[in-house]
Amino acid sequence: MTTKIFLIRHAEAEGNLFRIAHGQYDSIITPRGYQQLAYLQERFAGERIDAVYGSDLTRTRITASAVYVPKGLAFHPLPLLREIRLGAWEQKTWGEILRIDQQMYIDFNRRPDLWHVEGAETFAQVRDRMLAGIRQIAAEHPGETVAATSHGAALRTLLGTLQGMDLEGIGTTGHGDNTAVSLLEIEGETVRVVFRDDASHIPASASTFGRQSWHKSDAATEPGLWFRPTGGGLEALLHEEVVGKVSMALEPESVRITAYEILPAMRGRGYGVQMLGQAVQYARSQNRETLVLRCDQALSGYFAQYGFTRTEGDGMAMDLRRIIRDIPQCER
Repeated sequence: MTTKIFLIRHAEAEGNLFRIAHGQYDSIITPRGYQQLAYLQERFAGERIDAVYGSDLTRTRITASAVYVPKGLAFHPLPLLREIRLGAWEQKTWGEILRIDQQMYIDFNRRPDLWHVEGAETFAQVRDRMLAGIRQIAAEHPGETVAATSHGAALRTLLGTLQGMDLEGIGTTGHGDNTAVSLLEIEGETVRVVFRDDASHIPASASTFGRQSWHKSDAATEPGLWFRPTGGGLEALLHEEVVGKVSMALEPESVRITAYEILPAMRGRGYGVQMLGQAVQYARSQNRETLVLRCDQALSGYFAQYGFTRTEGDGMAMDLRRIIRDIPQCER
């Protein structure tokens, strides 16, 4: 009796977009992530699914909704499928991590067997709990077909292990794009990887990896930013070169972006969204559900692509609540 498990990486979340290390930090899906969910929903429309599981974090639960809601199924949260706990790295930018801990940054992607960070799990611990999660699902659904949502590093570790690799070998494998799908077939104690990291349902216009370069590098390094406090705000730096500045003010019900400046020579390189990520992270740390700003019409399209909507006059606001929103229709 064969059980099938479709493993799905979550849709693009804030950490992916803002280039912030989010292991078990509970971030939400981005507007592009919701576009990806429309394509994921279409992919599974004709697939028989008997049950849907997933990590209990918001980004995986929302991703699972693209499968369980249309099929009228329940969602089964399973903490065993969570992302690796990053300890002291949580909520740091990848640019800062590369700057202060370069060897561990490289080991995280290339030598997971050597990676260790204060307060974090080891990859061996992630491997063991992911295997336990898959065994639990298979035991509860013999002969059925299940979808399960999880996370990038956790899935890379699980899939490499099931393909016979040790942790060092897993460091030579690739990464799955957001909403990439893998398929396991389980019969008794035997688990077979039928395929892995298939994101063929996502067009280039909606792909996360299509806009990023880190996954193309052997060491997964990238030109990420780090930030330092200055003059009531945060200065954004690339290595030791200033890129721009973002400032925020705490209001009774929201956080307001009061300054958002990128040096002309640094524009068009994707640094602005990393600065925006700092404002989002600050608002969350202050338990605010809304991020607001004012901008002229010429810039409204830029902020709209990241989830801001028009309010009164020249105001715009971003809703930061962790709620499941309606999945749009996919665009072909």
